[in-house]
Amino acid sequence: MGQMLRPWKTILNLEIGADKAVFQQIADGLIAEIIKGRLKPGMSLPGSRILAEDIGLNRKTVVLAYEQLIAEGWLETVYKKGTFVSEKLPIQKTRRKQRNEESISSVKNFSFTAYNEGIPANIPTDVPLIVFNDGLPDVKLAPLDELARAYKRIFQQKARWRMLGYANERGEERLRIALSMMLSMDRALNFNVNQICITRGSQMALYLTAQVLVKPGDFVAIENPGYRPAFDVFKHAGAIMLPVGLDEQGIDVKQLEELCKSQAIKAVYVTPHHQFPTTVSMKVDRRLQLLNLSNQYGFAIIEDDYDHDYHFGSRSLQPLASYANAHNVIYISSLSKLIAPAVRVGYVAGPESFIDSLAALRMTIDRQGDPVMEHAVAELMEEGLVNKHAKKALGIYRERRAMMVKYLDLYMKEVADYELPEGGLAFWLVFKKPVNTIQLAAQLLNNGVQVISTERFSFDEQPLNALRLGYASLEATEMERGLRLIVASLIPARY
Repeated sequence: MGQMLRPWKTILNLEIGADKAVFQQIADGLIAEIIKGRLKPGMSLPGSRILAEDIGLNRKTVVLAYEQLIAEGWLETVYKKGTFVSEKLPIQKTRRKQRNEESISSVKNFSFTAYNEGIPANIPTDVPLIVFNDGLPDVKLAPLDELARAYKRIFQQKARWRMLGYANERGEERLRIALSMMLSMDRALNFNVNQICITRGSQMALYLTAQVLVKPGDFVAIENPGYRPAFDVFKHAGAIMLPVGLDEQGIDVKQLEELCKSQAIKAVYVTPHHQFPTTVSMKVDRRLQLLNLSNQYGFAIIEDDYDHDYHFGSRSLQPLASYANAHNVIYISSLSKLIAPAVRVGYVAGPESFIDSLAALRMTIDRQGDPVMEHAVAELMEEGLVNKHAKKALGIYRERRAMMVKYLDLYMKEVADYELPEGGLAFWLVFKKPVNTIQLAAQLLNNGVQVISTERFSFDEQPLNALRLGYASLEATEMERGLRLIVASLIPARY
């Protein structure tokens, strides 16, 4: 490796003239760097002459330090190659521990909140996986070449310096104009550019919404089963969550009304277009009842329109926010499922004063989004490429949904029931007998199939005896094999 390109004076932090011998300080400094991981096993160290010159000391002092560390096993020499950090590092010597015990015991560590719930375990990479995700689009269909060309073109424009400075905290106006037009034409929504704030995905939009809307101790009603990341967002905002059940029409508004009579509900979070995880579409009369309750009791409706792009009926149900009496609706959605999950472009729309506050909060964690990407996405929208891609993808997903129906009917009829979803990119299978899906998921993973256990979708983590199977990213052969392996895990004697 030769001479290292790091300033050894600052790394070793020598205290010349202190009680400890200088060669000992060098040795301790190098050990500290090895323990921290900045000097890794096998890494080359500078020769004693070079290191002595770097830190301005006599070479003999450095030689003494190296010799001690070689004797203790921290370093090793290779003939005619130099000195290296040992591949087999020793356990810290007792005398070193004793010397540092006094200073260590006097240190008080800070406390922090652990936000690691729900992070999936590492998935083995040695088994080829058939992945039934929670309803993600097929990234192979994404218009990434067109997006990359637009991104490069915009970045190379002569006026690019303008977008390299700070921009509007609501996001690029060009994209907000394009979104406003799209929402007006496709979703019958009337939001002007000041009523829209761009975010890095819908999860960030939901987080900001909860932080602005909810104070610790506020009551927030949520669908049960529902979207676990939303539960986490409201929990972190300090909300007291009140789970509300579902039926074939959507959220149970009678149960919600009873809660309103006894509690001051601050907000209700719903996924009405295709409920997550059950895929149920909220019917028109249920929507009107929910809006009337909101106006009567003064709670906000947070409408997560997460996959409105993919609806297979004759016409897509219009969002709650499009209704004339939708006075308290905050609308959240994303372009990530339309273009690709890695393209983090979400947005939140609502009353202008609310968006003012949300944009101000957004500045405390993210001064602005990605102006170049936002311009590139806006260009694709303006040229009709996003709409063209959506139509093409919808046709492909319609075929894959029909294929999924074919294989579900062929293999799963004995073990599970399902309703054909009107839209979205996943099926909701309800098992005829109790199934622990945590155990099922672990068993399937060993056979090369990944599914998501659904206990996490239940607010109290009670078994739902169901699976949400995303199909959009699967070819027919993967789909068939995956479903055969699932049923084989449930009825071992069959296959």
